[in-house]
Amino acid sequence: MMDVTSRVIRQTPLTAGYWALELDAAPVVGQARPGQFVHVRVPGLEQTALRRPFSIFGAEGGVLSILYKTVGRGTEQMNRLSPGDAVQVIGPLGNGFPLEPEGTPVLVAGGYGVAPLFFLASRLARKGVVLVGGRSAEDVLAVERFERLGWPVKVATQDGSRGETGLVTMLLDREIARLKGVSEAAELYACGPDGMLRAVGERAIAAGCRGWLSLDKHMVCGVGACLACVQNLRREDGTAWIGRVCHDGPVFEAREIVW
Repeated sequence: MMDVTSRVIRQTPLTAGYWALELDAAPVVGQARPGQFVHVRVPGLEQTALRRPFSIFGAEGGVLSILYKTVGRGTEQMNRLSPGDAVQVIGPLGNGFPLEPEGTPVLVAGGYGVAPLFFLASRLARKGVVLVGGRSAEDVLAVERFERLGWPVKVATQDGSRGETGLVTMLLDREIARLKGVSEAAELYACGPDGMLRAVGERAIAAGCRGWLSLDKHMVCGVGACLACVQNLRREDGTAWIGRVCHDGPVFEAREIVW
């Protein structure tokens, strides 16, 4: 974990309200693993002590990428950043995804949950399939980027404006059945809203495969000191404990999580 001053390289618009921010942050990039996150202090908001956590979208060649949506004062200020502006970054933080799947990787993303999964897809030696869901086409992100990595992508939107109409778990049920039909094990990786994560975790347990879920909790310190992002968990022996998502996660195996 390092606290570095990075410089903005560029901002790239994705769909309405979504942006990819690229930073020159070689020290962080050199240590980053898929599923980890960074804590960012947004210039112009120094009067607010809290940094903002963002999943790592990409980390290559000294360039750190994060994905964000302009939804409030912090991200609106972030959207005003220009090339060369200085940004304070702490990271990489947390524990990421395992990179040696026991079965065919199935990546399940909801909205900007694609961010850590795209980074994961760039590092996994074995390719599988990416399932992306959103309320509408505007919430479907990074499809072309996954495809350029050689990953097939299937899309579902609740309003039917892109891909199939329905929830991404509909695509997941079909994919689990397909793999079972050819006697292949699946390994699920997911990031998105809690309801989606719980549904993915239930399917992983029912299918007898591993399911790695990246939880999205409100984080304040990012290093496990403030206890703002606690989560009820269970150990392999069934005993309960309370973990800190920022420190013990954000990635947990489905059987660990008590919803």
